[in-house]
Amino acid sequence: MAIQWFPGHMHLTRQAIAERVKSIDVLIELLDARLPGSSSNPLLAELAGHRPTLKVLNKQDLADPARTQGWLAWYGAQADTRAIALDASERAPARRLIDGCRALAPLRRGMARPMRVMIVGVPNVGKSTLINTLARKAQAKTGDEAGVTRQEQRIVLDDDFYLWDTPGMLWPRIIVPESGMRLAASGAVGRNAYDEQEVALDLLAYLKIYYPNPLAARYQLALAAPEIVEMHDDELLQQIARRRGALMAGGKLDWQKAAEIVLTDFRCAAIGRLTLETPEEYAAWLATGQARDAERQQRREERRRQRGGPGRGGARR
Repeated sequence: MAIQWFPGHMHLTRQAIAERVKSIDVLIELLDARLPGSSSNPLLAELAGHRPTLKVLNKQDLADPARTQGWLAWYGAQADTRAIALDASERAPARRLIDGCRALAPLRRGMARPMRVMIVGVPNVGKSTLINTLARKAQAKTGDEAGVTRQEQRIVLDDDFYLWDTPGMLWPRIIVPESGMRLAASGAVGRNAYDEQEVALDLLAYLKIYYPNPLAARYQLALAAPEIVEMHDDELLQQIARRRGALMAGGKLDWQKAAEIVLTDFRCAAIGRLTLETPEEYAAWLATGQARDAERQQRREERRRQRGGPGRGGARR
């Protein structure tokens, strides 16, 4: 299942970011610490050019700490980039954003040269919560559904530090299937764009390999880790449905309810602190996705040439 979600307001967001980025000094990209590669928007490199970027792995309290450190090192090794991890609801760590931006643009200080920063991220990554924490009051709308923020907002954090918030934005075509599944599992994609059962099964397929013990503990599965690893994904969801009472009339299993339970438990970290990708995994997925996309583009160009070639309407003599 290919997951795509780019509603009309995101086209407007893309245009607004392209215009605003011309006047900003530092770009803050808020990422989901549970999927730091999949939640990074590839459009930003195109829109932002070579502007310094602060990568913020948000919701780090929900993510695997060891994997978070690996991602911080990976992003920190990139040019003109700094990386930090935080929980947007914690005030003290959030203040590190200002220090991180000043380190990336040290000459922007004082009213004569104020710091101009724009914060971007995929939907439901926690931008509004973070901004309210920074500003110490509720200036941005928050919610647990993708697409809450719809308009650009300017927020003054210090006398010489201006922050522009933008609505959450994905990208027109997700070429990495694994990323689409992870974005859906995290709640960054509108619910009408994916099937909960397929996403839950994909999530379980990954968790059973890398986090079998947390799965067993959460759903009271009387199974050893190797047994969980060997289980078919459908069988695992079936076990969870029985343990959590996801039943319909006549005792029939309610697969939809079971899938919703798994996704909700992942999103609120009821299963544990989980991260769905490593830098190495994501790099491999991206390389495969880019290769397939290049082949697709090549086939399109070949079909276009054939339609416009001599065979169309007969060869001219």
